[in-house]
Amino acid sequence: MSLNQAPLIKDFFDPETWTYTYVVYEGDASPCVIIDSVLNYDPKSGRTSTTSADEIITFVRAHQLQTVWILETHAHADHLTAAPYLQSHLGGQLVIGDHITSVQTVFKAIFNLDERFQVDGTQFDRLLKEGESLTFGKCSLKALFVPGHTPACMAYEIGNAIFVGDTLFMPDVGTARCDFPGGDAKNLYRSIQRILSYPAKTKLYMCHDYPPNDRPVACMTTVAEERIGNIHVHDGVSEEQFVQMRTARDKSLEMPVLILPSIQVNIRAGHFPEPDANGIAYLKIPLNAL
Repeated sequence: MSLNQAPLIKDFFDPETWTYTYVVYEGDASPCVIIDSVLNYDPKSGRTSTTSADEIITFVRAHQLQTVWILETHAHADHLTAAPYLQSHLGGQLVIGDHITSVQTVFKAIFNLDERFQVDGTQFDRLLKEGESLTFGKCSLKALFVPGHTPACMAYEIGNAIFVGDTLFMPDVGTARCDFPGGDAKNLYRSIQRILSYPAKTKLYMCHDYPPNDRPVACMTTVAEERIGNIHVHDGVSEEQFVQMRTARDKSLEMPVLILPSIQVNIRAGHFPEPDANGIAYLKIPLNAL
């Protein structure tokens, strides 16, 4: 397999958070990457579990894959990452875009985190810059900086596929919100246009699907399908029209159920806060802050 040849892609769907995780690889016994994993979390009890992550571990081991990179498209606000758990079982390095430092700075202030929490991205093993590439076996991955949903979003181009994170959803769902700290609808529109400038047959893999009208969940569409049918940003929708729509729509949306635990864990690369003297780790709930 030559660099950038179409890889094999295995998707895993977490029904509790409507999240897709991907394992990308060449074939059995090859190196692989894992994108946007899920640590299951019960907000009523504060308990975590590893059902979704264990499915990935089972698959990787069954196919004798060697995990090289465990990637995040951004610091998710709707689910906790299982990256450290996967790393402890499969190896690999934890990776995110280098603009994560701006997200860490904002949320360190919101959660009033102490001096032990650094805002330099060192919780991750590797910070990717725009246009930077990584290899795994004979495959290569290119980082695409696509801010808007958050100021630090990355998409990952692998072969003829782009893993878009929350930049786009399936055409009948539209686009991601931009009202979290640092989000910007103009930037999102421009990031989307960058992705939609790729060839029509380019495959786009979603991080989430929220299907309307009882259709089955789906993880993949194409540039052509998005340009024709995306309900928010199809061909002909101007930046001004998109910003007006996105701004009005975001005002009507509730906060994600798991935003408070997710952000605090995900800006730490999935690691929990240091335990208190009693051995228990705690998360904070800021009142009237978001």
